Amino acid sequence: MRLTYKYRLFPTNQQRTSLQEVLELCRWTYNQTLAMRKNAWEQEQRHVSYYDTKKMLPIWKVEKPELSQVHSQVLQNVTERVELAYQAFFRRIKAGEEPGYPRFKAYGVYDSFTFTQSGFAINGDRLKLSKIGDVRIKLHRPICDTIKTLTIQRDNVGNFYACFSCAPSGHPETTPLEPSHKVVGIDLGLTTFAYFSNGQKIERQRWMKRDTADIARLQRKKEKFAKGSAERRKVIKALCHAYDRAANRRRNFAHQESRKLVNEYQFIAFEDLDIQDMVASRGSASAGFKSITRGIADVAWGQFVQCTTYKAANAGRVVVRVNPRGTTQMCSGCHAVVPKDLTVRIHDCPHCGLVLNRDHNAALNILARGLASINPGYPLGASEIVEAHQL
Repeated sequence: MRLTYKYRLFPTNQQRTSLQEVLELCRWTYNQTLAMRKNAWEQEQRHVSYYDTKKMLPIWKVEKPELSQVHSQVLQNVTERVELAYQAFFRRIKAGEEPGYPRFKAYGVYDSFTFTQSGFAINGDRLKLSKIGDVRIKLHRPICDTIKTLTIQRDNVGNFYACFSCAPSGHPETTPLEPSHKVVGIDLGLTTFAYFSNGQKIERQRWMKRDTADIARLQRKKEKFAKGSAERRKVIKALCHAYDRAANRRRNFAHQESRKLVNEYQFIAFEDLDIQDMVASRGSASAGFKSITRGIADVAWGQFVQCTTYKAANAGRVVVRVNPRGTTQMCSGCHAVVPKDLTVRIHDCPHCGLVLNRDHNAALNILARGLASINPGYPLGASEIVEAHQL
């Protein structure tokens, strides 16, 4: 599994202009490649391969001399991106999904380009880019792995980043950790972000509540200015900063908490939640459900589970996802069904007398199902789960 190291770039005004020009030329090449393949099929029912489009690059350079300002491998990667878009299109057709034919890129939409083998080098605090120059880079941590590719990326604010895709070579983040005897089941929620089967929990960080006021203020301010005006563009940039700030907080939280989780536990069980379906099904419901939908989007469960999964794979840990059906209603002690709505926060089983937090009860059930998924003979009782925590 490859790791990606992302660093902020600080180009000069001239370098920024060069980077913008490269992106625009890559966008032109992408659209030209897509048009060639689309027209060949519509007019002649002829399939144009990736290699056919790559052979067109020297011809296009004659027609459009500005393309010589872009490294050759960068342009080749652009045609490869079109090929990957077609592969994904045909895969969706075969799977019976909504096909989504590859689209042309509008101005300002194409926001990255890739050096696949050469054309770049790190020299101290400078990143040498072919045809662009030595760009200042903030190397906030060392790159200890073998660099395979470099992607220059622009965000929606206009900042540039260098993303190095690296092959693992003994770095601590890609070296398996010492085995641990600890296991845990995790119930993800809105009241508490994560409740562990051992009783520990991660409190919810209300990202959206922190930034909503600032975002709403900027939205109102934006509407005061005419479309296309300099004042409106300035407010839109500030609005993008506000959204990025909220996204960065979520991402940082997910990385930090998932790292703690992977460092401590050998086996981690999550609910297999279809978050997109949950948001879509509740989005058109009543105001109360819409509030829940906003909360689901705010806590970013999917990002947390994704970070934990790939970190666990690198560290030699095990992550499983189990069917969430009934984990809250079922008693973790006797397996009886104890119905309760969202307002009931305590699980009180009338059959076996087990009383504990409803999320804690769900986490115990999740752990039991997770352990049973890798060992069908594993007992599912609460007492055995407690013993598993004390191994």
